[in-house]
Amino acid sequence: MSRFASRLFVLRRLALQALDPRNWTRRRPIAEPRRILILHHLLLGDTLMLTPLLAKLAAQYPQAERYLACPQAIAPLYAGQVFGIRPLPWHPRKGDIAALRAAAPFDLVIIPAENRFSPLARALGARQVLAFANDKPAWKNWLVDTARPLPSTPAAFGDFCAELIAGEAPTPYQSTDWPLPPSKPFDRPASPYAVLHLGASTPLKHWPAERWLALADWLAAQGITPVWSAGAKELDLVQQADPQGRYPSSAGQLDLPQLASLLQHARLAVCPDTGVTQLARTVGVPTIALFGPGSATFAGTGQYWRNSPFTALSINIACRDQHMIFRRKTDWIQRCTRGFGEGTNQCARALCMEGITLAAVQEACTHWLEA
Repeated sequence: MSRFASRLFVLRRLALQALDPRNWTRRRPIAEPRRILILHHLLLGDTLMLTPLLAKLAAQYPQAERYLACPQAIAPLYAGQVFGIRPLPWHPRKGDIAALRAAAPFDLVIIPAENRFSPLARALGARQVLAFANDKPAWKNWLVDTARPLPSTPAAFGDFCAELIAGEAPTPYQSTDWPLPPSKPFDRPASPYAVLHLGASTPLKHWPAERWLALADWLAAQGITPVWSAGAKELDLVQQADPQGRYPSSAGQLDLPQLASLLQHARLAVCPDTGVTQLARTVGVPTIALFGPGSATFAGTGQYWRNSPFTALSINIACRDQHMIFRRKTDWIQRCTRGFGEGTNQCARALCMEGITLAAVQEACTHWLEA
């Protein structure tokens, strides 16, 4: 289905529903939904941070069929039906909603990020649409039946997503909660090794190349083989950090199940604030996360991940001064979404990442290696 055809499908279904007077007012919550969909198209890290919501749904509605819409590349990570969830791969920009339509209708659709998917939720036959309030522009909220406010005090994203539904907080996470899918064979380095992931969504999250190499040398001196990791389009980061190719690299060679397996067997992982950081924490490897422009509170352990071997490193810096998340203002959020460059509302140098010292990372590594 093309993007135009998918929009036409949504418009037709909404027009038909508008003819029914029962759809003219907000619908009441459903006490025992039998089919539940979490509707989003977030990137890897934010998707994995939805795990507390998955756990809580499993506890509150164990008999319900529960589905998670997600990008195609992420779906294989859920092949083991984590907390009983069934992944539905889709792509809104390409109009690929076939998997969603095949699983519809749904009693409850939960939208944990932007409410722009609320028309699609209704078109898929949702009897109840649950989301966060005050998305911008206002039309995104018109088809939401129950809108919860964002928390007024600091909280991790996964924790406050779980609070979208009523009930007790989910049991703290253990890595055994996530049955990893089988992965294709690949050359895993001999143990013990540590994964050093260099890539990120913006150069403003890159740690200096010379510090990566110094960290790798230090780990090697401890008897831990450093293994470089990065995306297929980030091979230059490995080249900058290790121009002589002294240490093994998995950069650009692994799909997500393979990367999860690589991380699972590592002694530790060191990553900037990115999706791989969340994947490392999910599989249970001790993780040192380098937070530059992002919020260590928003993407940190919170309550649900509090028992995970995870260290967030960050420095206080004045320019982490923006308070928006998913187009909503929240005063306690301290982050920076400036672009990389010299122009207005841009940043030419990642001072927030440069402020994280090699000594601080070595100290965190030592803690988890000794633990």
